[in-house]
Amino acid sequence: MTYRISLVVCILVGHIGLTIGQNQIFLDRKIINSHSTETLPARVLDFRVGHRFGDLFGDAGGWETFYGLESASDILIGFDYGLTDHLMVGINRTKGSGALRMLINGYVKYKVAGQNSQLALPTAVTFLAYTSVSTMPKSDEVSAINNFPQFAHRMVYHFQGMVSKQLTSALSFQFNVGFTHRNFVNIDDINYVLNVGLATRIKVSRRIGILLEGNYPLRFQDVDFDYTIPLGIGFEFVTGGGHVFQLNFTNATGLSETDYLLYTRSRWNEGQFRLGFTIARNFKL
Repeated sequence: MTYRISLVVCILVGHIGLTIGQNQIFLDRKIINSHSTETLPARVLDFRVGHRFGDLFGDAGGWETFYGLESASDILIGFDYGLTDHLMVGINRTKGSGALRMLINGYVKYKVAGQNSQLALPTAVTFLAYTSVSTMPKSDEVSAINNFPQFAHRMVYHFQGMVSKQLTSALSFQFNVGFTHRNFVNIDDINYVLNVGLATRIKVSRRIGILLEGNYPLRFQDVDFDYTIPLGIGFEFVTGGGHVFQLNFTNATGLSETDYLLYTRSRWNEGQFRLGFTIARNFKL
């Protein structure tokens, strides 16, 4: 409980996100669950801590867990670095909330178009290559997902393309499509999942914005798991120092693309959504 109270204090006093640029379509490299088309400037290091609490309501929420604040569905600690103004790399560790846990995630993100845009209403195109490795202890149970007959069975790959456009000074929009492949899955599941996603940012005032996001995983065949669509709503606040603080609510329990796109089962209509936030700090190297 003390740990979570400390995190809340950090939210109130910390600077969140990246200093705002004049031609940014979104104000951070993550929207809610999805990556945005934004990348870090060259030689900027970003340290961030992400957190997803437990269900606010439903069987696992309510007063008994202080509406999810005494639970943690996933936690992320990691670093991002801008190699150039349009190429960045990142590495982080997540607790994981799906079948695979204890994940080390690494990725490369390249902005093909839009990095030097001088347009008043810019467009950006970005590609993401993402890899996760589970460090779960190996199980002797042959049918267990963490039996891991080979080291490659610990790995998951995700590739995603994103296109974003600032439609007006107050409205930004993003479309993304991705492909995720697992080397080892439960017997009733399939190795690959496609996904399509939409996101938007609505500028309410000079310092306040609303984020909406949804991702639709496509398996193209029936599986014996009650998977659902990760949906989220977020609120961002620009601080006096030009940084962004984001607070969100989502039914996704995981923080990495190789987790929430594959394993989300929580449902909004059953109260199975949670509070989430990210604390980030940038350093010029």
